[in-house]
Amino acid sequence: MTNLTLALDAMGGDHGPHVTVPASMQALSLYPSLNFILVGDESLISPLIANYPADLLSRIEIIHTTEVVSMSDRPVHALRSRKQSSMRIVLELVRDGKADACVSAGNTGALMTMAKVLLKTLPGVDRPALVSALPAMNDKPVYLLDLGANVSCDSETLFQFAVMGSVLCEVVTKQTSPKVALLNVGVEEIKGNDQVQQAAQYLLDTPQLNYTGYIEGDEIYNGDVDVIVCDGFVGNITLKTSEGIARLLISQIQHSLTQGFFVRLMAKLIAPRIKAGLNQMNPDHYNGASLIGLRGIVVKSHGNADQTAYLQAISLAITEAQRRLPEMIKDRLESILLDINN
Repeated sequence: MTNLTLALDAMGGDHGPHVTVPASMQALSLYPSLNFILVGDESLISPLIANYPADLLSRIEIIHTTEVVSMSDRPVHALRSRKQSSMRIVLELVRDGKADACVSAGNTGALMTMAKVLLKTLPGVDRPALVSALPAMNDKPVYLLDLGANVSCDSETLFQFAVMGSVLCEVVTKQTSPKVALLNVGVEEIKGNDQVQQAAQYLLDTPQLNYTGYIEGDEIYNGDVDVIVCDGFVGNITLKTSEGIARLLISQIQHSLTQGFFVRLMAKLIAPRIKAGLNQMNPDHYNGASLIGLRGIVVKSHGNADQTAYLQAISLAITEAQRRLPEMIKDRLESILLDINN
């Protein structure tokens, strides 16, 4: 791993430095070539790192600020009035080339708005998209976008999402020609609104993408496709519903394993396998949504993420920085758009 510097919004999320700082220290111990710029209230950050070894502390820089974007701040207000906030500063560090990527668990709308203004979108991209991995039956993730950054989308935007999602899947999973599908209310060609149908036609006319057609909601997790595209309204509801169902199933399985002596005995005998299965279902295992289509790498963590979940978001940012995701999306978009124009 080459030397990388990540900027962390230490104040973002429900738990602030009490999660972001320990997660960053854990990441430093796992990645010897990693450095952090922690942005936030130094009086809160410093006590949390005081007892760590000197070799880890030497790879940390703290930029002090007490201004924070709250979860209730409107995006435009945050952009105009939170110019010294920890969220804005980490984005500026990426923009200025002082950090290879940034991670925040703060206000999603504010992060989206600030990132678009400060980092700008890639050529050929109208809007950034929020994308995350979800578990699938074949033990490889399926990528869903958009997850709420764009509530309504036209057909060209959905097409751009498909291209960006395909490149992201290639970068993170190292697979070639990932299968791309559009989320729809049916698999027949006549199904769906005008935007989805027109996006499907664009994708059918783009042989550089492995477009497989429409997919319905009950097929998201069967592992048949790698990238699923929809607008942010549908994507956000799908994601939140999936997370709720996963937590319900985990809770019910854990409860059932405590009922009766024989069940408890069998649970102890196969505990590692049970634990591994539950971990695969846990939404925290897939924490970290990428804001793609920008001229820099921005990863959004769940606001309520614990240390383990936040570490997943950091690891995702590292992977994208190592493999230069924005450059790969830019190159692929330029290639496809050039072929279309010719």
